[in-house]
Amino acid sequence: MTSAAPLPPAVPAALPRLGAIDTAVHAGFAVLLVASAVRYAMRHAPADNLMVLCIALAACLLYAVVAVRTRRGRPGLAWMAALVTVWAVLVIAAPSFAWCSFALFFLGRSAMSGAAGYAAAGVTAAATAAGLFRLSDGTDVAMLLGPLAVGVMLTLVYDRISRDAEEQRRLHAEVSATQGRLAASERRAGTIAERERVSREIHDTVTQGLASSLLLLEAAGRSWPSPAAHDGVQQATSLLRSNLAETRSLVHELASPGLEGSPLEESLLVAARQYLPAARLLVTGDSRPVPADVRHALLRVVQSAASNVRLHASTETATMTLGFLPEAVTLDIYDDGAGFDPAAAAPPSDAGGYGLRAMRRRVEQLGGTFSVESSPGQGTIVAAQLPAAAREDGTSA
Repeated sequence: MTSAAPLPPAVPAALPRLGAIDTAVHAGFAVLLVASAVRYAMRHAPADNLMVLCIALAACLLYAVVAVRTRRGRPGLAWMAALVTVWAVLVIAAPSFAWCSFALFFLGRSAMSGAAGYAAAGVTAAATAAGLFRLSDGTDVAMLLGPLAVGVMLTLVYDRISRDAEEQRRLHAEVSATQGRLAASERRAGTIAERERVSREIHDTVTQGLASSLLLLEAAGRSWPSPAAHDGVQQATSLLRSNLAETRSLVHELASPGLEGSPLEESLLVAARQYLPAARLLVTGDSRPVPADVRHALLRVVQSAASNVRLHASTETATMTLGFLPEAVTLDIYDDGAGFDPAAAAPPSDAGGYGLRAMRRRVEQLGGTFSVESSPGQGTIVAAQLPAAAREDGTSA
């Protein structure tokens, strides 16, 4: 069964907003706030310091509240409005704190979306421009236009980054959804393939064995109590025991008990003689091990073909030829029985007819070729050729 490929983690509905950049912004705000407070205290009289430092402390506390609430996803418009208002008063009264406006700008954009975010950024930029312009005694236009221009540029950059991040999240979500659908499709395909494989295994072992046992018992019933009937019952009993072992094996590992560990030639002959005691095997070429899946396919082809001979060919003999080629292994199964017209064979149904189709599919799935030659009264040849070179993953090439 095909395993599904490993999936990426699902994209959460709301990504955490506090990342490395936010941490750096908050740390920068704290450093700049302390530095600005020290600078202001050193340049102004103690009477002026008290009011400004109180406003700075209030701004600092409001900044911390908004930052914490933003991380939790609940910044609150009232808290942000209070922070911007207090900050505007502070930066106009003491332009020394203007450098902290950068951190306040990013906090406002991350805390608020839409018009509220633009309003917070606009008020911050305007208050900073007013404070610096006041610091220049109204003579330096650059102090007025500089913060406004920087605010516009930062807004454009922030919007572009936000759009790119949103697009990345969207694409990630689409990829996750697509991989989920692909994994589900692979699981369904794997389930269908596994059902077909188990169906072939059951047909090539249990069904064929039960059909042969039924023929033996029916023949014994017609000739009972002759010695031939006793022999038929014994053969049916032996075949049923073999099918019971096959069924137990299918439940556990879908393997051929007693056949997988023996040499290929011996295993094929034993498999055929379960149905045709007089079956023969000829070997051409230099015998060598073959991949496990090729060996398994050859065993199942022999079992299915031998059962068909027993059921339909009106003969109890068959000759198998196992050939070892440089890069392939071949198997021909010939019987001199009744034969049939392959083109006129009935399609599979509840009454049977799955054998040839199952053999062909089993061989072709391993990259081999399968053919049937027969005509009424002329016997039948079932031929299979499978690649015998092993891949790195252990399957046939």
